[in-house]
Amino acid sequence: MHRSRSHRPRPGRAADLRRLRPGPSRHVTGRWGGLTLGAPHDGTFRFNELPRRVDGVSEKMLSQTLHALERDGLVRREAQPTNLPRVDYALTPLGQAVTERLMGLIELVEERMPEVLVARERYDAERAEC
Repeated sequence: MHRSRSHRPRPGRAADLRRLRPGPSRHVTGRWGGLTLGAPHDGTFRFNELPRRVDGVSEKMLSQTLHALERDGLVRREAQPTNLPRVDYALTPLGQAVTERLMGLIELVEERMPEVLVARERYDAERAEC
């Protein structure tokens, strides 16, 4: 049976996950990307404030993540012309849209965590019996 073009999944859509390439989706869903995007979701923050909001991230990893997110157009970096170096970060409109969805996913996972814990216990118990 031949499918018309209108029924093909569009690139970047959830229905076509096998086609994901390195890029913005990997930066958002990587270990630190989501946490870093979520940190400034309610305003602008200085670089030195972000590690307190992204628990466990090193300054080096935070810097690399912010550069990748800035390159992808999700974060705006603003260097302030002051005597002491000051850099502020804020989400772009695109970054805000992505973060809204990301926060929804995080809330869903946290809300359903009791189910995850039950599944883990069941899995571990089944493996222990072997």
